[in-house]
Amino acid sequence: MTQTIARRVRDLRAERRLSIEELASMSGVSRSAISLIERAESSATAVVLDKLAAAFGVAITSLVEAGPAPGPLRRRADQPVWVDPATGYRRRNVSGAAAGGTAAGPALVEIDFPAGATVAFDQPGPTRHLEQLVWMLTGMMEITVGPTTHELRKGDCLSFTVDAPVAFHNPTDRTARYALVQSRPSGRPGGGA
Repeated sequence: MTQTIARRVRDLRAERRLSIEELASMSGVSRSAISLIERAESSATAVVLDKLAAAFGVAITSLVEAGPAPGPLRRRADQPVWVDPATGYRRRNVSGAAAGGTAAGPALVEIDFPAGATVAFDQPGPTRHLEQLVWMLTGMMEITVGPTTHELRKGDCLSFTVDAPVAFHNPTDRTARYALVQSRPSGRPGGGA
């Protein structure tokens, strides 16, 4: 996965004709961190991936994809899995890269969120405005969108727009599992958490 992320960051930077310095300025991620990520010498955290995705105007989902899915069926064995090195938060891209939060359609992601872990995305920025739907499968999560904290338990569903800081927190002593659907409202560029 580190190699896939390295290749995607390099490719997106080249497509947009950005220097490492320009990407660092746009994302708030240091030049050295970007260089290490592009050389696959460092595993990016969820927060760093979010900042890079925002700078590129894509969803995190598209940064952990090697390329478009070959067809409409995607077997579990073919679904890329990424683990945040800072928290152990694990995400499986259930849908393909073509649905990675781009105009092609929504992205479906399965999340395993460790006990006691928190991930905060504090920079929604002007390119975000990603629509997210969280459906709790097991456990409990506290999701804070802007100033409002929502407590979700098994079966609960929360819909929100990423237009303010968002924090995900598991206050329990057990792993929580949820499905995340991301889509971009029509007519808007976007990134994703």
